[in-house]
Amino acid sequence: MAPQRFREQFDQIQRSMPDVPLAMGPDDSAEFVFEKGYVLVRDGEDAAFVEDAVRAHFTATEGLVPDHVRRAGPRTNRSGITRIQVADPGEGTHPGDPVVGHALRAVRHAEDRTGRRLVSRNHVVSIAVNSCPGDEPVPADRAAGPNPAAADGGYDPERAVGVLVIDNGLTHDYRAHPLLARTQGDLHPQETDEAGVLRQYMGHGTFIAGLLAAVAPGTDITVLGTLNDAGAILESEFGDKLFEAVDRHGWPDILSLSAGTSNGRTDGLLGVDAFMRELREQRTLLVAAAGNNSSASPFWPAAYADLPGYEDAVLSVGALREDGEFGACFTNHGPWVKAYAPGERLVSTFTGAGTPVPYVYHHSTYDTCRYGFGYGCTCTTPRHTGLLSEDGDANAKPDQVMFEGLAHWSGTSFATPVAAGLIAAHMSAHKETDPRAARTQLLATERQFAEVRGAHVPALRPPTWRAAPAPAS
Repeated sequence: MAPQRFREQFDQIQRSMPDVPLAMGPDDSAEFVFEKGYVLVRDGEDAAFVEDAVRAHFTATEGLVPDHVRRAGPRTNRSGITRIQVADPGEGTHPGDPVVGHALRAVRHAEDRTGRRLVSRNHVVSIAVNSCPGDEPVPADRAAGPNPAAADGGYDPERAVGVLVIDNGLTHDYRAHPLLARTQGDLHPQETDEAGVLRQYMGHGTFIAGLLAAVAPGTDITVLGTLNDAGAILESEFGDKLFEAVDRHGWPDILSLSAGTSNGRTDGLLGVDAFMRELREQRTLLVAAAGNNSSASPFWPAAYADLPGYEDAVLSVGALREDGEFGACFTNHGPWVKAYAPGERLVSTFTGAGTPVPYVYHHSTYDTCRYGFGYGCTCTTPRHTGLLSEDGDANAKPDQVMFEGLAHWSGTSFATPVAAGLIAAHMSAHKETDPRAARTQLLATERQFAEVRGAHVPALRPPTWRAAPAPAS
């Protein structure tokens, strides 16, 4: 992505987290967002060693100041990590925060000797990679119904498959939509801003719940508001929040996560390492989005599917374009992505439709979309509030449209619950109680494929999903 466009999107997420100075990196590239002035380490001996090593390196290096190096997080917590401050986060304007880079290099030789990571940036985990989704929701024809359409099948509370969705909560009237009558979870704390404009990514969790309910009617769905800060959370907090989720609701059959981050590494995220190790010992299957950055770089936690010991515990999901034959232009890809499901221009629940919901569209556009989408790109400044109108006049009066329950939306965010729903439906149909076994059985018996960047990849297409011709590129 062009640096200027990423900068505009970065500004969006910075406004959503005003108390956390952020940087983008690594260096001058636009691969991920992280907390400025801090690094992340395991608590205990690693934290003490890193703190001393960084202070010594900064003392010995001209231009670096050791005065700010100190422990900044709790010494023990469930996720087993803590933050160490290495600089004043309010100083400096470089977008990549070179002081954090120096702190990482201060322990590089020790990491080489021990063969394991000691320190990390504190990344922002987000439902929208690079602070920008595939596109924003637009109203869909209620009469045409959802796509995928609701599958046949009853609901048996004694055999219902439990799906826990880690996302940004539910709209206030979601239960007015028939598909979500049994869905539970957290409501959005605030759906609109002071001007009455829907907040960034509002409806994301509701849309995901609608897809799950349509593909797998025999499910108990719970949607949490873990990511209600414009869909983002710091890595240092994410592990604890995941533990809180399973402490509160129990380990589900399927954990659906449409969020993550790249980190320039191939060995996972330090902040979720403890949770992932515990997940490995459970029966829960994590179904995780591969990300929307059109990149082959590992995207975490989805890329755990490619690490030894996690092959059965994690399914990483990329997105197919609307014809279902090829990968969507925005989807991440590579051998660490284990399956692809429809993720472009899906139709699902956006509101309960008890009362039509107004949505404001601000006029602003790029000459071309970042990856050649056939629909409007939504990365815009100063506010990211909806699909871009055809009029490029930034001073024009905002448009207003009405949602009456359903919306079109695209992204690996939505391929993920489609795949999770197919696994849940397989469990219901075959009376399979092991979600990891169901995942293996489904991928073995479906024998469907698509093409992504020239590679022949496994594809999961719901029988009720309706393909559409892809626009000519």
